Amino acid sequence: MSTFEPQLEPGWKQALAGFFQTPTAESLRERLVAAARAQQPVHPPPKNWFAAFNHTPFEQVRVVILGQDPYPTPGHANGLCFSVAPEVKPLPKSLQNIFKELRDDLAIENQHGDLTRWAEQGVLLLNTTLTVKSGQPGSHQGWGWELLTDLAVQQLANRPGPLVFLLWGSRAQKKAVHIHRPEHLVLKAPHPSPLSAHRGFFGSRPFSKVNQFLSDHGQPGIDWRT
Repeated sequence: MSTFEPQLEPGWKQALAGFFQTPTAESLRERLVAAARAQQPVHPPPKNWFAAFNHTPFEQVRVVILGQDPYPTPGHANGLCFSVAPEVKPLPKSLQNIFKELRDDLAIENQHGDLTRWAEQGVLLLNTTLTVKSGQPGSHQGWGWELLTDLAVQQLANRPGPLVFLLWGSRAQKKAVHIHRPEHLVLKAPHPSPLSAHRGFFGSRPFSKVNQFLSDHGQPGIDWRT
């Protein structure tokens, strides 16, 4: 199977079909194939490149958390932004900061960093770039993933019904230009990394704001426990 004939949840397969026919997609495929041939480690592994879409079907998305790019540390990235396998200790610092804000916001104390349970409740955990070279943050920016994630945000933003978009960091916030429908809630904050969390991520209370918005629109809140 070609890299860019991914097995996608049917709703996402339809929503994202336009990307896979573009020259950008072909160029991205070629670069990823070249990296594999050169034995350059890429995170996450190919089986998890599209995990965010497959864990949260298109029609079930209620909340979007948009990050930056996957963790560049071996064994960390699993295809869901900010998430790691349950056995990963210590947690990446960005995730530690997310959990600190969650603790301050809703008094929830999580014991592991696997965010799959969030995804299964309709929280799309998406990075703006879906791969990264091992040990080199941001190394696959500009390769073409941004076109795919632009399309994902556009398709969700054009879907009827209210959604919450949490845009964490400057690259995620650029996606706001694709969100026009007035029923959506867009919450911007600095990235939760140690370099920027103190500039406004801490104290932003995103988790309670999401649940209040969902409640106001007759939906159950997210259980943010992992």
